[in-house]
Amino acid sequence: MLTFTFVVAATSSISTSPLTGSSYTSSLSFPSISRAFRSRSPSPPPALCFSGLPENTASGIAPCLFPLHRCKTIHLVRHAQGIHNVEGDKNYDAYLNPAYFDAQLTPLGWKQVDNLRKHVRASGLLERIDLVIVSPLLRTLQTAVGVFGGEDYIDGTDALPLMIAHAGNSSHDAISSIDCPPVVAVELCREHLGVHPCDKRRSINEYQHLFPAIDFSLIDSNEDIWWKANARETKEELTDRGLKFMDCFDNGEFRSMVIVDRNGCINLP
Repeated sequence: MLTFTFVVAATSSISTSPLTGSSYTSSLSFPSISRAFRSRSPSPPPALCFSGLPENTASGIAPCLFPLHRCKTIHLVRHAQGIHNVEGDKNYDAYLNPAYFDAQLTPLGWKQVDNLRKHVRASGLLERIDLVIVSPLLRTLQTAVGVFGGEDYIDGTDALPLMIAHAGNSSHDAISSIDCPPVVAVELCREHLGVHPCDKRRSINEYQHLFPAIDFSLIDSNEDIWWKANARETKEELTDRGLKFMDCFDNGEFRSMVIVDRNGCINLP
């Protein structure tokens, strides 16, 4: 499991051209989640942040400095070990095995999740997270709720669980949605699409049963219409999709967010 953190300028919009023959949306925002968290007070941040956006200077092109209120902190978390990774790391052709459709976490993967969960709490990071964004795949959903979710769910409480007990053939108890940031699933940040069954998702109806408190409202199609059995997404298509995903952060009010996926999606030039 890998984690990365970077800061981006919130006022800059990334222009992208439409993908020919694709169903990708060109913009995205999180209005319903945003309204619910307007009253949450952010932690006091430093005054300035660096942006990857260049500016012209007398000596050439240099990174920009932006006031922090115009910036967002984004933490990238790769999903923990999935069952497909065990054999796929030995033989790449194993990723073609239909038995790994929408692969779940291994027992080692859940241990990785528990270790990161302890770290984000001990470091105080959890208190600074406004939103968790996750791609709709079983292993990423398990990672997101395991790391950033509440404690064990207790039957009879008013709040829905983030995950029901033993979701995705796991031995994990149900996870509460109390005292944790909201979790929203976003299709644009899925990893490399096509051919590999492990990268094909289930229906949203199935996920809603397993993860009742996750917000799936931003996903238009119940079935997976993006994954193609005979065509792997090109690097150009993957980059365009990543840019469209990054463009959505200009519309949100959050200052600190987590994205949980495989590192393949955030593949910007």
